[in-house]
Amino acid sequence: MLEKSFGLLYYLKQAKNQKNENRYVYLRITVDGDRREISIKRQWIPEQWNAKQGRAIGSTEEAKEMNSYLDLISVKVYRAKVKLLESSKPLTADNIKNVLTGQDEKKHFIMEAFLRHNKQMKALVGREIASATLTRYKTAYDHVRNFIKWKYHKEDFEIKDLDYEFISQLLFWLKTEKNCANNTAVKYLGNFKKIVLDCILKGLLTKDPFLGFRTKRDEVTPVVLTKDELIKIRNKQFETERLNHVRDIFLFSCYTGLAYSDVYKLRASNIIIGVDGGKWINTIRQKTKSSTRLPLLQNALAILEKYKSHTRCLTNGTLLPILTNQKMNAYLKEIADLSGVNKKLTFHTARHTFATTVTLTNGVPIETVSKMLGHKSLKQTQHYAKVLDVKISNDMKLLKRKLERV
Repeated sequence: MLEKSFGLLYYLKQAKNQKNENRYVYLRITVDGDRREISIKRQWIPEQWNAKQGRAIGSTEEAKEMNSYLDLISVKVYRAKVKLLESSKPLTADNIKNVLTGQDEKKHFIMEAFLRHNKQMKALVGREIASATLTRYKTAYDHVRNFIKWKYHKEDFEIKDLDYEFISQLLFWLKTEKNCANNTAVKYLGNFKKIVLDCILKGLLTKDPFLGFRTKRDEVTPVVLTKDELIKIRNKQFETERLNHVRDIFLFSCYTGLAYSDVYKLRASNIIIGVDGGKWINTIRQKTKSSTRLPLLQNALAILEKYKSHTRCLTNGTLLPILTNQKMNAYLKEIADLSGVNKKLTFHTARHTFATTVTLTNGVPIETVSKMLGHKSLKQTQHYAKVLDVKISNDMKLLKRKLERV
């Protein structure tokens, strides 16, 4: 392969409407007769310029500084030439100019990466993730995009520029401008962190902007039904079948501890005969992919029996005629009001009620409850034990009796 002719020349050029005596310094790159020009963003006096050498004349500090700067740019040009040769890209004046100006490297933006992630998640809804998870990531996407507009007045932000300041200001913005509660803000930040970690793994970001960044969730006491409240809802007969259906499915979760997504996908194949000869539920939790195996209580079995011939169950192959989570929660508010239960009910209240009122309060060991809930660690279950004043009272009564005998 023949060596291409290659030349560099610095020269002065007068800009349009330029009135002072200074001229802008330009670099001309020539490869095989093809020329490209680049402004080096500096000015110099024509009377103190050697056009043949392309250098400033004189021994002043200004002249020395100018010539040193031109030498530095020349080094960058030769490095760009080597970069092109090593990457087997054509050695042209255009390509050298692109390397110098940074136009040879594709820019990567965080909102583009976030959008790609969400599109991939959408394809997995119903298979590996719940629709509610996708909704949360979509909301997190909107928040980050609006933060970038608010803070940086841009539509997107280069991944390579993400830093600790960006992360800390995003959390501050969520709490102040969006009025998010601490736990909500931390959750959205966690969604964003997943995207950032993906970028790091793909080599788009060399340093983790979350490094050294710490967040802490506020402890939240879960809403649970007491034994009396559970009985009130169970015994209440509603005028509309719609409310009776929702109440029954809610009670089923109270007696099994299954989350909405797990009840939604429950099929006949998930009912097995356990080691005790009774009917058990055997399923994989939608959220954590952990195994859940638990014997069915009589109240739960009665509900399954009640709906085994329901039209929607026969059509869809499901065990219960469950509605969307949004509709279930809307109807549960109505059910609470009509039952005289002064608590904000959601479908997840049933899972909390199973963990506390149905199991732990009745002496089921926390290790067993943790296994039935499909928790991956006992720590996930322990926060339920903190709300059991009744259990504490009963345990202390037993202790008092023992101490009285001493």
